Amino acid sequence: MSNYLELTIEEIHKLLKDKKIKPIDLVNEFISKVEKSNLNAFITLDIEAARKKALELETEEVDNPLFGIPIAIKDNIVTKNLKTSCASLMLDNFIPVYDATVVQKLKAKKMILVGKTNMDEFAMGGTGETSYYGPTLNPWNENCAPGGSSSGSAAAVSANLVPLSIGSDTGGSLREPSAFCGVVGMKPTYGRVSRYGLIPFAASLDQIGPISRTVYENALLLEAISGFDEKDLTSSKDKHLSFTDLTIDLKTKKIAIPSFYLNYSINQEIRNAFEKIITMLKANGCLVEYVDIPYLEHIPSIYKIIAFSEASSNLSCFDGIRYGYTTNNHDTIEDLYKNTRTEGFGLEVKKRIIIGTYLLTGENAEDYYYKALSMRKIITDKIKELFSVYDYIMCPTTTDLAPQLNNHFEDYTQKFSNGILTAPANITGVPALSLPIGLSSNNMPIGLQIVGNYFKELDIYKIAHYIEEKLNLDLNAGRQEEC
Repeated sequence: MSNYLELTIEEIHKLLKDKKIKPIDLVNEFISKVEKSNLNAFITLDIEAARKKALELETEEVDNPLFGIPIAIKDNIVTKNLKTSCASLMLDNFIPVYDATVVQKLKAKKMILVGKTNMDEFAMGGTGETSYYGPTLNPWNENCAPGGSSSGSAAAVSANLVPLSIGSDTGGSLREPSAFCGVVGMKPTYGRVSRYGLIPFAASLDQIGPISRTVYENALLLEAISGFDEKDLTSSKDKHLSFTDLTIDLKTKKIAIPSFYLNYSINQEIRNAFEKIITMLKANGCLVEYVDIPYLEHIPSIYKIIAFSEASSNLSCFDGIRYGYTTNNHDTIEDLYKNTRTEGFGLEVKKRIIIGTYLLTGENAEDYYYKALSMRKIITDKIKELFSVYDYIMCPTTTDLAPQLNNHFEDYTQKFSNGILTAPANITGVPALSLPIGLSSNNMPIGLQIVGNYFKELDIYKIAHYIEEKLNLDLNAGRQEEC
């Protein structure tokens, strides 16, 4: 079997340009690999359409670096005539009649959509285990979770099933699995990428983003999917820039490290890997300072209140009447609503809907939801103040290494421990990237999180690329062969 999909995008592009390979070779390699994979990274494959598209591209000029490259899409992003289930029984039969704006942009680049990736149900879970179609496995250790909710998108890239994928991030849903699977994941500035066609979990927090093996490839994909969209009322009109000029002068850069995180319970191996990166950056001219950001300890609570409340509202449309799953067990309209939602949603989704509904009921909205929004504004203002002085905020991506599968938390709030590191970027809307920076003693990936100012994704990519080149990691050499 060929291993073209393990090459860099630049190398694949040159082979296609020189006509040494054809797009169909890449599609056939994907098919061969995914058929042998145990990872359960995909819910739906689009093999026939992918082959057809690949053959059509043989007659066209190779006109951009993403031409003919297979790509996987998270299954909460709608794709015309291809099932979009959100990993839920509720949408097991849902075939959209249009493409999300992101999908349209990828098709305009003549990329080849090969399938929809597994995920936590309606993007709720955090480990990749709440899918109606079964858990995604971590390519580094199949007994471990890959993180969630973009579990399949991260695992597919990590295992070299595809070079690139698209995920979404509500509180770390793209960065956490990127860290656990040893790939690069970017949550762009809120509004940078259109959310039109993204089935929402929490609309004020959700953002679509790219997953890749390298920083350059991530930048290339973000460039392709960015831009104003009149169909998305939260889409930004900020000038669409190129993200691929990655040169940097470190001596002009200032990095802030939140002091709170030094006192938080973070795995010692992750802490050590993070401190090595900071030492390296300081030695090469960066100014690094420790700063106090108030209210970080309240981030998990603020996130849960906002996210669960919005989820309760967003998922109210699934009633068994308009589309999606409909129960057969009903005599009255009330039975239809209740039994459809009881049977169609999984346990984690139902928990969050119930909590969110409670938070929005009567005086609870004043006591919880509106207070959380006020705290969100205060924290956002503090982050803006910080970025008037510093170029970056850095911290680990996750508090711990990838957990074992079926590692049920005794305390429900433990499920959100990583959110204390990742959710601030969603709450404030700033961009944040997870970059692999090494392996633990048990051979599991460790991620560094780099947070930048609004619409400064290019600055994030520049310093991430610098770190990547300095480390010169070959993570594939350390990973076990897939069982």
